[in-house]
Amino acid sequence: MEENINNKKPQSDPDTELIEENLKRGLMEMLILQALSDRDLYGYEMTEFINSRSGGKLNIKEGSLYGPVYRLIDKGCLSENKVLVGKRRTRIYFHLEDPGRERLSALKQIYLRMTDGVMRLLKGEADDEQI
Repeated sequence: MEENINNKKPQSDPDTELIEENLKRGLMEMLILQALSDRDLYGYEMTEFINSRSGGKLNIKEGSLYGPVYRLIDKGCLSENKVLVGKRRTRIYFHLEDPGRERLSALKQIYLRMTDGVMRLLKGEADDEQI
């Protein structure tokens, strides 16, 4: 019996919800860097971009972005630009810097290698030379 791991969310229980949140948290840096790879975005735009590009499968909340965003700023991967919107409101746009592009490339390589290994395991595939 083959499971459909692409389309269905597992039945909700505290353990699977915790696992899902931990996976999202682990991917957040890469998702943020990817979202900013084409243009500068502010927080709400970033969550909308990630959620729509994932086909609604990731459902990232805006508040979960700011910890990783500010860590990426501290590492020199992102910068921020405050823009006055209207008379009183300030919107902070985030910009991907060159070290962030390098980090994104490295994170993608790691993610793709690990995902390939996990998918092979889940599908029952193996490289004969590895066994």
